Amino acid sequence: MLICSSLDEVKRRESALKFIASLVKEKGRTSLYDLSGLAGGFPIGKSELALLETYAGPAFFYESLQKEGIKHLGGEKVLAFNRTSAAILATILALVKPGDEVIHYLPELPSHPSIPRSVKLQDASYREFDSINDFELSEKTSLVVITGSTMDHKIIPLTDFEKIIKISHDQQVKVMVDDASGARLRTVVYNQPKALDMDADLVVTSTDKLMDGPRAGLMAGKAQLIDIIQDKAHQFGLEAQPPIIAGMVMALQAFNPERILDSLARRDKLYQVLKKVVKGTEKTPTGVMISPDTLLKEVTDSKDDMRISEREIGTLMSIILLKEHHILTIPAVGMPGVSSTIRLDLASHDAENLDDTQICQAITDSLKRLKKIIHNEELCLSVLYEP
Repeated sequence: MLICSSLDEVKRRESALKFIASLVKEKGRTSLYDLSGLAGGFPIGKSELALLETYAGPAFFYESLQKEGIKHLGGEKVLAFNRTSAAILATILALVKPGDEVIHYLPELPSHPSIPRSVKLQDASYREFDSINDFELSEKTSLVVITGSTMDHKIIPLTDFEKIIKISHDQQVKVMVDDASGARLRTVVYNQPKALDMDADLVVTSTDKLMDGPRAGLMAGKAQLIDIIQDKAHQFGLEAQPPIIAGMVMALQAFNPERILDSLARRDKLYQVLKKVVKGTEKTPTGVMISPDTLLKEVTDSKDDMRISEREIGTLMSIILLKEHHILTIPAVGMPGVSSTIRLDLASHDAENLDDTQICQAITDSLKRLKKIIHNEELCLSVLYEP
């Protein structure tokens, strides 16, 4: 085994970040091609810098955050968090009691680890479903969480979305939608309504996913619920700080869905070329992806011949892409529990700096490198954990 625990994943992430730091210092930011779809940023100007103070900052940006946040997500009130995971934790701490049950529905398992981990901290029980035919509540259910778009960008069907909300509300159960990327993917690409327009009680999104904001969480919903959750967020220091709030406001004001739509045509062209290199290449809403299962099929005729897991092979491929071709994908730098699918997001700014031929060549070369080292544990460990 190459990755035995979440601590190993932390070490993997630290190694990748050290490599990125060295690369950028030596060759500049343009030498890195971030195709993760999570590049984010802090699009603030000089006039905002003077307002990034503990009290003046939130006071100054509050009205704009409410205006832009409600425009983006709907609802009565918004609340900024330092992470989407922090918003999920604060909500569960505020609305779920020990001994209660949280039900999670998502288009495809597995769930993002922040949800079951938050439930465990509250000493509540947890069940998850990815089939509408199996979905059911119990007498202990106090919160239903719906994931609008999975970590690999699989989208929940609109009919399932609406049915779950109705079932939950019929039993007086609150519904929170984890729409980290879905707040844009569902609405822009698939023309689905905003979560709150479908009568969900709460929704949270990540302001760095398919938009140019900081890695943070923006929650919207009914004012009474937001106030209760805000109280819990302040108790545990989960709320966003002034620089994050400023970055959120600027990103919301600058958000342009056309960049997402423009990526669709290029996605189709890249997919046609890349599937000749890797047969199992799949489309995503804004790019292409290669699953760990597909990678295993590319490097061996039988899974029984491999001592490496699907998670490890996806992570290895991602690290090779980063270190040898400077292409950044999520498995290389994601938090513990992150998806190990190689996803190339063409809505990313850096996608403009690579053509399809360069991307295909990088995948081809990285796959060859993966095949060479896959049976050498020492080399694999070196790739994963040495900067």
